[in-house]
Amino acid sequence: MITEKKIRPDFDDIFMELAINLARRSHCVKAQVGAVLANETRIISIGYNGPPGGTHNCDEDFGNEGCPRDSKGSCSLALHAEQNAILYAAKNGAKVEGATLYVTLSPCIACARVIYTMKIKKVIFLNSYAEYKKIGIDEGVEFLKSFGVDVARYEKAK
Repeated sequence: MITEKKIRPDFDDIFMELAINLARRSHCVKAQVGAVLANETRIISIGYNGPPGGTHNCDEDFGNEGCPRDSKGSCSLALHAEQNAILYAAKNGAKVEGATLYVTLSPCIACARVIYTMKIKKVIFLNSYAEYKKIGIDEGVEFLKSFGVDVARYEKAK
């Protein structure tokens, strides 16, 4: 009797699918971003973009306009998904050094500096921040690559 080999999803697919679902939790009216911080096959932490817990929910408190914007046109109140995942891990004493970060939008330059400082070794992103912001270059991606962090755009396993 021949049995068919069970198709088992790749962990990159599992973690990116989780990041995509986490993004749906965001109250941001401009962009919903999710992140998963993992070490090999284990999840260390998760996050999605939004204001610090216990403060505001942009869609509820500010309507369709969202929260006030800063001088660069970004959310003035929100933490980015990767910041939330890293901060939650650090708050709970989890080791993030050497981890892989799965994120639905490539890191901005500020997040890239945090990722590098925390010694995260790899970043896998779904969509381009530069394309989203209509700017010429993914500054965060270029920063990370220039300092030896492995960065790749997500491609679903076949």
